[in-house]
Amino acid sequence: MVINPRQQQLIDLVRDRSSMRVEDLARLLDVTPQTVRRDVGALAEAGLLARFHGGVALPASTVQNIAYQQRQELNTDGKRRIAEAVAREVPDGCSMILNIGTTTEEVARSLRHRRDLRVVTNNLNVAAILAENETCEVIVAGGIVRPRDRGIVGEAAVDFIRQFRVDIGVIGISSIEPDGTLRDFDYREVKVAQTIIEQSREVWLVADASKFGRRAMVQLAHLSQVDVLFTDESPPPPLLRTLADSGGRCVVAD
Repeated sequence: MVINPRQQQLIDLVRDRSSMRVEDLARLLDVTPQTVRRDVGALAEAGLLARFHGGVALPASTVQNIAYQQRQELNTDGKRRIAEAVAREVPDGCSMILNIGTTTEEVARSLRHRRDLRVVTNNLNVAAILAENETCEVIVAGGIVRPRDRGIVGEAAVDFIRQFRVDIGVIGISSIEPDGTLRDFDYREVKVAQTIIEQSREVWLVADASKFGRRAMVQLAHLSQVDVLFTDESPPPPLLRTLADSGGRCVVAD
């Protein structure tokens, strides 16, 4: 499904409020309720929203993520701005680990013109993107390849990443709870991400605002373990306090 600008705005409105009535969406979008219902029907079929009588809400599942192809199309502008903000802070000649996720893939695109990077990744999409940079050395973890997103998971990937100690670990996430808990859906992916945190001198978290308050099943880490949070909108005040209390900082990509 290709999401048009009106449908993206609809998703953003529901995300900000958790749920909304069709009539309210129609008024804010300046369209008819029939148009909203058609959009909601298409987005619900794609698994991006959940319908209820008279309204629409975010999907309630804590055990299954949105399909990779749909995540690629969500908030593309926000992810691009986050990635550009990351690339501005990455010095030439540093070592990095990039994990699985559509936002980390966007980060890889923004790093294609940086020089002399050494990048370890468990994401075949990241490896393919950065292979275009002739000055970048790309090291790919071994393990089980997930066909849906070309992420590499499993104990072999964990053991491989433990060999390295890098300057910056860039991780994506599915959920940041109000208390700062970071969660994801696949425990095998979480094990790899936890190892990346352990093996990185600095941990950079890339997460657009849709991740704030979202629910997922598997605990990965806590925001207090993050040195820099890159996002596209200012996080809720409790999350900013958590970062500040632990010495971290937040970069809002304008």
